[in-house]
Amino acid sequence: MDVELVRLDRDHPGFRDEAYRARRNAIAQLALRHRIGSPVTDVEYVPGEHAVWRTVLDHLRPLHERYACAAYRDAFPRVGLDAPEVPSFEAVNQRLSAVSGFRLEPVGGLVSAATFMQHLERRVFLATQYMRHESAPLYTPEPDVVHELVGHAPLLLDPGFAEVNRLFGAATRAVLEAGGDPERIEALIRTYWYTLEFGVARGPTGLEVYGAGLLSSFGELGRFEASADLRPFDLDAIAKEPFDPTDYQRVLFVAPSVDEALAGLVARLSPLSR
Repeated sequence: MDVELVRLDRDHPGFRDEAYRARRNAIAQLALRHRIGSPVTDVEYVPGEHAVWRTVLDHLRPLHERYACAAYRDAFPRVGLDAPEVPSFEAVNQRLSAVSGFRLEPVGGLVSAATFMQHLERRVFLATQYMRHESAPLYTPEPDVVHELVGHAPLLLDPGFAEVNRLFGAATRAVLEAGGDPERIEALIRTYWYTLEFGVARGPTGLEVYGAGLLSSFGELGRFEASADLRPFDLDAIAKEPFDPTDYQRVLFVAPSVDEALAGLVARLSPLSR
């Protein structure tokens, strides 16, 4: 009998669904057997999971047209995400590795932020393969395959965003090698959170989003402009601002442009990564 790898909180949509829990456990078992650098074993998604994928994309498309930054909109079809079924990691990896060298590598569930970020230096993006519960297709309490593919994969194709991801990994490794000062690690995690996860910038016609957490969330992408406290982009302030991963973000930092956000991150991270 397989060991139960997945633990769901009591308020999780799938907590009382034994079939869903077994499904999550089976997908986690695949990830546990995977070795980084090896071909990824495809998850054979079932019709209900493909239906959730289509529902999410149908709701996100108009919001992407309104808010997604140009680099994201350009990369989305090139990664192969505009499809009626959940793309496999291997299919996406073939496209990513040919352009930026990045690969999605499966994990069974959440890993620590420091572990996740260390792998970025080797252009390895640790990602989950399970699908959110079909009873709540527009909500997930933790990163799932929709968040990984729709949120992160397109911008891993873009050279500028790929390099910033790599620099986050290099900076994390350097801090850990120097003794792993918790405050410096936390500053890097917060910087990643408020930029590559929840980054917003000014664009020619209004606000543009480049953060994966916003780009993959129908609820949050549709409300952030009216509901969040939109503050000027300031990497020193970002490094000190705590966040709650379980709720909509109350504070977001708006860069003058996406290019300026990336340039600021390169200038901040490059000296740390030596």
